[in-house]
Amino acid sequence: MLETRGVTIRFGKRTLFEDVNVKFSNGNCYGIIGANGAGKSTFLKVLSGELEPSEGEVSKSPKERISVLKQDHYAYDDVKVLDTVIRGNTELYSIMKEKEALYAKEDFSDEDGIKAGELEAQFADLNGWMAESDAAELLNGLGIDVSLHDKYMRELNGNEKVKVLLAQALFGNPDILLLDEPTNHLDISAIAWLEEFLINFENTVIVVSHDRYFLNKVCTHILDVDYGKIKLYVGNYDFWYESSQLALKQMKDANKKKEEKIKELEDFIRRFSANASKSKQATSRKKTLEKIQLDEIKPSTRRYPFIEFKPERPSGKEILDVDNISKQIDGVQLLKNVSFKVLKGDKIVLLGDNSLAKTCLFRILAGEIKQDKGKVTFGKTIKASYLPQANDDYFNSDKSIVEWIAEAYGINDETIIRSFLGRMLFSGEESLKKVNVLSGGERARCMLSRCMLENPNLIFLDEPTNHLDLESITALNNGLIRSNAEMIFTSHDHQFIQTVANRIIELTDDGVIDKRMTYDEYLEEKFASVQTRK
Repeated sequence: MLETRGVTIRFGKRTLFEDVNVKFSNGNCYGIIGANGAGKSTFLKVLSGELEPSEGEVSKSPKERISVLKQDHYAYDDVKVLDTVIRGNTELYSIMKEKEALYAKEDFSDEDGIKAGELEAQFADLNGWMAESDAAELLNGLGIDVSLHDKYMRELNGNEKVKVLLAQALFGNPDILLLDEPTNHLDISAIAWLEEFLINFENTVIVVSHDRYFLNKVCTHILDVDYGKIKLYVGNYDFWYESSQLALKQMKDANKKKEEKIKELEDFIRRFSANASKSKQATSRKKTLEKIQLDEIKPSTRRYPFIEFKPERPSGKEILDVDNISKQIDGVQLLKNVSFKVLKGDKIVLLGDNSLAKTCLFRILAGEIKQDKGKVTFGKTIKASYLPQANDDYFNSDKSIVEWIAEAYGINDETIIRSFLGRMLFSGEESLKKVNVLSGGERARCMLSRCMLENPNLIFLDEPTNHLDLESITALNNGLIRSNAEMIFTSHDHQFIQTVANRIIELTDDGVIDKRMTYDEYLEEKFASVQTRK
C-alpha cells in the first residue's frame, strides 16, 4: 500500500499543494485531475520518489515495486525493443545480464557456479523464464508487430516508441503503476487494449489523463487537485463531475435561502427599530442577522475558455469535393485514391492507423502541399480554416500574444483583442506574454483563437485536443457541437469523437471507408467484423 502523510510541495514562495494525506489501496485505479499547472505530474513524481516533498513523507512496503511510464523517447535508442520492455523490471533485467556475463566467462569457477545457482533461483522467483513471452504479449496487445521486437528502438517511429515505453511500464506485474498521460499518441486499438488491461489489473494504478472516456472506463477513484489541496473522491470522472456540480448547486441554493432570510430580517429591523413596542424584537432580529454568514463559494481554479465557431456566412450546396487524390512523401505512399464529398451539416472524423497520412491530407486541403494526382475542389461560398497538429512555426517570434493576433488579422484596436483573449484565458498581463515562451496548452488556445477569428464555414482540425486540459477540451467539445460549420477533424479522444462526429472516414492503403454513423456504432461494427474473421 502506498500512502502520503502531510505531503507539501513548495517552489520558492509558491505552494503547489499542502498537507496531502491519501492511502492508495490495492486493486483500485486513481485518476488525477486538475487544471494545467495545478501539480498533477509533480504529484506523480513525489509518489515515485523522483521528487522529495518539501514537507511530509511518502511510504510503501519495501517489497512493493513501483513502475513509472517513462517520458524520454530517446533514452533507449541503442537498446532492442524486447530488452527495453524487460528493463521495466530493473531487478529482473539486472539478474539476466549478470547471468549472461557469468556464463560467458571462459574460466568458470566453482564460486561462479554457486553464484549462477543463486541467480537462477532469483530469476525463477521473478518469473524470468516467461519474461520474453510476457514482453512480446504486451507489445502485440499494443500493436507492435513481431517483426519489430528485435529491432533497436532508434529504428521505430515516435508512436511506436510510445507504445514500447508503455509496455515497459506494464511489464512484470508491478505493485504500483504510475502513468502520466498514457493514451497520448496511442491509436484507437491500443487505447482499447490498455483500458481492458487496467480494468483487469489487480494492483494499484495511479493515472493522470485528459481523456474523459478513459478516466470513466478505468478509474474507481478521482483525486482532484484544486485550491492547493488534493481531495479523494470515490467513483469515476463523470461521477465526480456530476457530484461536484450538484454540491455547488446545493451550496448556492443554501446561500440563496440565507440571503432571503437576511433580507427578511433587514426589512423587519428597518420597519420596527424606531417603534418602542417592537424594539426588543428588532434588537433580537439584529443579533440573528449578525450570526448569519454566507458560505463562501470559492471560484474554482479551473477556468473554461469560451470557444465558439461562428461562420461569416453559411456554406452553399457545394462545399468540398476530394477526387481520387494520391500523395507520396520521401518514397512512402501516404495517400492513394482518396475520394469523398463534404455535404451540408457534415462533421467528419478522419480515422486511420497512419497519423502521417491524416496530416498529409489536411495539409493538401489547406493548400500547404500539392497532391501528386487527383483534384480538390472547394465551393464558391467556402471559407476554410486549418488548425495544424504541429504549430512550432507559428511561434518563432518575440511578439506578445496581442501583437501576434493583431498582425495576423490586421486588428488595430487593442481593447477588442484583449477582450477576445480574456475569453480564451489570456487575461490581464497574460495577453502580453511573448509567443515564443508559451506552453503547449497556451499555444493550442492561441491557435484556436486564430481559427475562430477567421469565422470559417469549413474547419480542418488535426488533433485539436493535444496539449489542452480537461476544461479546454470540454469547451472545444461543446463549441464544435454547437457550431453550424462543416468540419473534418482527427482525434484519439473517444468522447470527443462520439459527441461531435456524424460521419466516419477511415483512410486505408487503397482509398477510404466512408460511413455515416456515430463513432460507437463504427467501433461496434468494426469489432464485430474482426471477431467474425477470427
